[in-house]
Amino acid sequence: MSGRGRHLAAVVVCVLVASACTSAADAPRGRAGSAQPDEPTASTTSTAEPAREGEVTLAFAGDVHFEGGVARLLERPRAGLGAIGRTLRAADVAMLNLETPVTLRGRPDPKELENAGDRYWFRTGPRALDVLAAAGVDVVSVANNHAGDYGAVGLQDTLAAGRQRGVAMVGAGRGAAAYAPHVVEVGDLEVAFIAADGVQREGSSDVWSARPGALGTASARGSNAEGLVAAVEAAAARDQLVVVYLHWGKEYESCPTHSQRLLARDLADAGADVVVGSHSHVLGGAGWAGDTLVAYGLGNFVWYHDRQAETGVLSVTLDADGVVQKSWTPARISAVDGRPVPVTGAHRRRAVADFRARQRCTGLATDRGAAQADDPAYESSVRRIDAALAERMRRSHRPGCPVPLRDLRYLRMTHRDFDGRARTGEMVVHRRFTRDVRDLFGRLYAAGFPIARMRLVDDYRADDDLSMAANNTSGFNCRRVAGQTNWSQHAYGEAIDINPVQNPYVRGDRVDPPAGRPFAAIDRSRSAPFRLGVIRNEDLVVKAFDRIGWAWGGYWVSSKDYQHVAARRP
Repeated sequence: MSGRGRHLAAVVVCVLVASACTSAADAPRGRAGSAQPDEPTASTTSTAEPAREGEVTLAFAGDVHFEGGVARLLERPRAGLGAIGRTLRAADVAMLNLETPVTLRGRPDPKELENAGDRYWFRTGPRALDVLAAAGVDVVSVANNHAGDYGAVGLQDTLAAGRQRGVAMVGAGRGAAAYAPHVVEVGDLEVAFIAADGVQREGSSDVWSARPGALGTASARGSNAEGLVAAVEAAAARDQLVVVYLHWGKEYESCPTHSQRLLARDLADAGADVVVGSHSHVLGGAGWAGDTLVAYGLGNFVWYHDRQAETGVLSVTLDADGVVQKSWTPARISAVDGRPVPVTGAHRRRAVADFRARQRCTGLATDRGAAQADDPAYESSVRRIDAALAERMRRSHRPGCPVPLRDLRYLRMTHRDFDGRARTGEMVVHRRFTRDVRDLFGRLYAAGFPIARMRLVDDYRADDDLSMAANNTSGFNCRRVAGQTNWSQHAYGEAIDINPVQNPYVRGDRVDPPAGRPFAAIDRSRSAPFRLGVIRNEDLVVKAFDRIGWAWGGYWVSSKDYQHVAARRP
């Protein structure tokens, strides 16, 4: 940050043993304190009680590493990241997630808790920090699933490189010190930056979750989130503006998980002013949880491929009372060198509109001060088809149906609608599948997958066309296969249609429902651009049904029934 005159007073050192300590803007780089190794501490150069006047502007971006073609940026570190650097340098403090250790030492961590096919090891040299510093980056989070790729030695080297290169690092340390904030003083305002990792632990070694006396990353998993919340409360009690950068969410999913929503609520209640995050590789929505600005996903930022090219910088201005303004500067990741290139003109307008639209499924409020949507625990129930329900189902179940009512069960299950609100849906399936279906929709609820509505087809006169047109997710319906005399698997209670508009039936030029035509030919690969309610190859919906022995119609050959999942038959 030296040479950036807009920085007033000092950047305060985050005091850890072998941790990421950085110096003041006006002080020598690399200065560190001598606090006890497991105590989260932050020092300040001010001695008088601040007046807390003025404003501070912060800039946030997503995941960065220097793999593949991105490594060529190391050849010209002073060039930074190109034009996007103007947005980063315009802020008083810019922060992102450094998704790589900075080390040439160490051995690859086994990462034995990660799926074998999903194990990746990244690392880079100290010039990477020169690239970031030249681009205007001041603070990075190292609380992620790659900081420990080369063990404690690699993490120690990373933190040392941050001190030497003047880039502050948060989210690692020994024990509770991993949650220690990096504090920046701009005018009369102090901003505390804290980071933690909330995704699946990569391995059993301490580097993936700091414990007393052992160097590791700050964890927000399970009960470890208490340490994060305590750090936020402590910073807020010092009358500091509090920023939390989280590594969280489901890969390739834009809507937040249930656990993300709960953690965001807890951090807001603890006094956080801004909560941002990354990890999912795609952009997530942003909005308000009371007075706290929450941005669930900032996507990839500097990356070795452009399969999820949409990215950008979130700029946030705060005064002593919190956030007063926010803006989104959209960009696209270059296929040549992985840098984010700002978009302009009509492309910029569409990208800004898309970022704003992603708020829809988050449950976050549009205006500051408004509450986020409720986050009840998942609930489900099952019961037999009684006389009253049989009367209601008189259109969907008629004499001659292949399954008697006694073999069907009525389910009620919590789900998220497209606006991120918790709803209670209903469905009828064969009794053999009640437990599996209830558990499965519990997993979809936990993952934040949105379902537009879930009603019995009888609410639509048991007319499949009407149910699809209403974008209704449904199960049992005693009907034939369209255009055939054979019974559909729906007639046996062993098939479910999900979000039919976003996942239409496609055969040649035929698209059902007709409203699904815009979704008929979209990219449905696992890494395809996010679309609300869309099912994709090998995504969480397909995998969840596969676990219970059901198959997705999106894999059919002569036609594609993207809404359809059904039990496999011998």
